[in-house]
Amino acid sequence: MAERILTIDDDYLVLRLIQHSMEKLGYEVTTAQDGATGLQKLHEIKPHLVILDLMMPHMDGWETCRSIRAISKVPIIILSARGSQQDILKGLKMGADDYLVKPFYPEELQARIEAVLRRARIPVPDSDRLPLRFSGSDLVIDPANRQVMVRNKVVDLTPTEYDLLLFMARRVDRVLPIDVIFENVWPYYAEASLNSVKWYIWRLRRKIEDDPRNPRYILTEHGIGYRFATS
Repeated sequence: MAERILTIDDDYLVLRLIQHSMEKLGYEVTTAQDGATGLQKLHEIKPHLVILDLMMPHMDGWETCRSIRAISKVPIIILSARGSQQDILKGLKMGADDYLVKPFYPEELQARIEAVLRRARIPVPDSDRLPLRFSGSDLVIDPANRQVMVRNKVVDLTPTEYDLLLFMARRVDRVLPIDVIFENVWPYYAEASLNSVKWYIWRLRRKIEDDPRNPRYILTEHGIGYRFATS
């Protein structure tokens, strides 16, 4: 069955370009020209991936991204003419899994789509499927189902948030330099930077820590990076 891509952009020519180039590769592409319609399509087709523009009338891409993240963990690639470092970090902070600046080459978009989808569907080896439990099972990471629970409640994480948490949790009590984390969790990003690690750590702490300002699991090693502690 073809993987489904939902593209939300108010530029008809961009929609047609993406639809034409991605359907040639075997993807099933659905388009929407505004955020509200995009959210409706999200419910209808349950896509494997969303490509999202930022500058749209009525409901812009920022609001659309927030609305998607409130209800879904579907991977999101932001595709926008807004290419400042501030915008890129804001997009990643909101939960986007990648950020590509317009104008773009369809071949680069294809590579990013394939990379994001590949990470989302990679099978977990049997030896790595056992749950990781911390603090007497207060925190449980279930690689088999890509699920995280805090005190028996499922925590909604984006694919990148999950990958970051799992990468650190499998290296308990090791000091991980920021560049090492970045290279292993963001292996294909062109526009992202080392600051992406900082923003995603901030997001993870808000989701898994009782007190994000006094973290129990994800500790800062000043001047170096971070360490996942066995509390």
